[in-house]
Amino acid sequence: MLTLIIGNKNYSSWSMRPWVLMRHFGIDFAERLLRLYAAEFHAALAPITPTQTVPVLLDGDLVVPDSLAIAEYLAERHPEHAIWPADPVLRARARVLCANMHSGFQNLRQQMPMNIEAELPGLGWNLAVQRDIDRICALWDGALKMSGGPFLFGAFGAADAFYAPVCTRFRTYAPELPGFAADYVDRVLDAPAVRQWCDEGRAEHDFLPQGEPYRTRPGRT
Repeated sequence: MLTLIIGNKNYSSWSMRPWVLMRHFGIDFAERLLRLYAAEFHAALAPITPTQTVPVLLDGDLVVPDSLAIAEYLAERHPEHAIWPADPVLRARARVLCANMHSGFQNLRQQMPMNIEAELPGLGWNLAVQRDIDRICALWDGALKMSGGPFLFGAFGAADAFYAPVCTRFRTYAPELPGFAADYVDRVLDAPAVRQWCDEGRAEHDFLPQGEPYRTRPGRT
């Protein structure tokens, strides 16, 4: 059986992506959750991968320690599932969107870190973050128009799983979004696998100061 090593569901956006993808497509796996920032986190990962980061997919002796690489491996291992679009043009576009998410939007990541259980409207916003938000909305708009929706490339797939953590951020920090983007956020957050992850994240009740830059500043609780 596959094993997916993840971090706290409330905070770990990287872990969320392959977990949601595997749950959505019914790919059987065992989950191993490591508490972020704890000493045992690195101690547990050091013998497995030199990156000592999550997520990590284990398949026998194979170790895949990267969310995008995990998505590609799952697509090859399970060709019966439409993890990527069947149409080659849409498939290429979906990979572009995932690559953008995988390496970009640093201002959004830093100023609006994923925190599913929190409600922090307006916090973290600045012009650099808005540029990231505008870019994300433009990518969504192009994909939805090209595919016809309801998800980025028709049915829910890898690209939607990769942007699911962004959707949680938009719910937490409530930036102003165009109507089509707000509707897309609602659809993603209502997808069963995404909803399950978010419910379990909210149920953790595991406060990590390193993941709470706003609520640990002087004057905030």
